Amino acid sequence: MEVIKFTLKGRTGFFKKPDVNSYLYFTYGNIHKVALLGIFGAILGYRGYNQMSFKSKYKKDFKEIEKENNEVYPEFYERLKHLKVGIVSKEVSIKKKIQVFNNSVGYASKEKGGNLIVKEQWLEKPNWDIYIAIEDDEGKKLAKALMDRSFVYIPYLGKNDHLADIENIELISDVKEVSSIININSLFLKDDFEIVEKDDFDEFTNLEKKTPTFKYEEKLPITLDKSTNKYELRTFIYTNENLKKIGDASVYDVKDKNIVFI
Repeated sequence: MEVIKFTLKGRTGFFKKPDVNSYLYFTYGNIHKVALLGIFGAILGYRGYNQMSFKSKYKKDFKEIEKENNEVYPEFYERLKHLKVGIVSKEVSIKKKIQVFNNSVGYASKEKGGNLIVKEQWLEKPNWDIYIAIEDDEGKKLAKALMDRSFVYIPYLGKNDHLADIENIELISDVKEVSSIININSLFLKDDFEIVEKDDFDEFTNLEKKTPTFKYEEKLPITLDKSTNKYELRTFIYTNENLKKIGDASVYDVKDKNIVFI
């Protein structure tokens, strides 16, 4: 299998959680698959949410428009949802900071003066290594666009306030699945692996950890619901603890990194 790898980073990032109140908007603590597909769609020039025909203010009957256009998902998601990606964070827990700013466009607020005070939680200096399995024409098209640095639209980290930097693009060949693992270097689904206590696993009993152990766990979007286009969440883990496979996930050795593609 061929894999394309690149570093994705920025000064800030904001992957909005939909379950927020009106006073403060929170971000997911990591980039997720749907957001990555949005970045890939921008690179390839595919339409997003705002370009879906049923979003038009002139069209009121959703079922009629859906039937007429056969359009269930945004184009970027429809074309790219099958892609398998691996996500490796450069930080165990990316720092966050609350940002307060004014939105003074005339339609921003119904309050006197039309000024809306916005409070958002931003990721500070997010940095990931992203891996994409190249298995079909869409994967090849994306890999070529990345290698040629030929992007149709500017990619950003969640919204257009947060420009994305894409660096260190590398095509890796002969990536093979591994049959046994001790640990995983990427995010993985909690249901597929379990953390093994050192004393419960004989081959680790006499080994001393050279580095402190860490564990990050969060529910992140992985797919879009077909009827509402809302996020569907699964629990992900990022850890350097010893692991045992309990699910169907495959693990691949990518230049001495154990990567799970989701």
